[in-house]
Amino acid sequence: MSEKYQTILLFGAPGAGKGTQGAILAKIPGFHHISTGDMFRTLDMHSDLGKVFYEYSSKGELVPDEVTIKLWQQYAKAQSILGVFKPHEDLLVLDGVPRTVEQAELMDEYIDVLEIVHLVCHDVDAMVKRLRRRALKQNRADDAREDVIRNRFKVYEEETRPVLEYYDASLIREVDAVGSPAGVLQHVLEAVVPIQEQHFTNSLDG
Repeated sequence: MSEKYQTILLFGAPGAGKGTQGAILAKIPGFHHISTGDMFRTLDMHSDLGKVFYEYSSKGELVPDEVTIKLWQQYAKAQSILGVFKPHEDLLVLDGVPRTVEQAELMDEYIDVLEIVHLVCHDVDAMVKRLRRRALKQNRADDAREDVIRNRFKVYEEETRPVLEYYDASLIREVDAVGSPAGVLQHVLEAVVPIQEQHFTNSLDG
């Protein structure tokens, strides 16, 4: 592709609230949110891609990088073609990707990371409870198993957290993920509004 997507990454451990904040930002003109969780949930589990996804996700493990990036490319391109995502106008807000340093390297060709909003929560037990409640509410039995959830935190520390070190530290804004969604949103907006203002000005200037 000739131009990279101008991108903000929502980053944090499982249960930190990336999806919640991304969904809220998606309702604000000028932001387009893509969640890998939503992408994977739209998969046909009988397809080749769906079978590979289920094989890993059911054990709380990361889906292979090639599969994730392939699906992400298809999804972003389709939303652009449909006019849902307007790359020249919208800031792309990514939630759940890149999840490994290898993914970050692969995505350098497609995205220009303007900022990383790192949602921080040091109470793992609280996040485990949050994830179990969410899974039960959404009738996702596998996601409600505590052993699967805790394995996700192990995988996060080993494979995903190092992604933060891949990017320039000046791009990272830490936000406390503990509190009401509105309270966390206030701090997220403090981080992303200046980025959108700059992007909007650049768009007007051509």
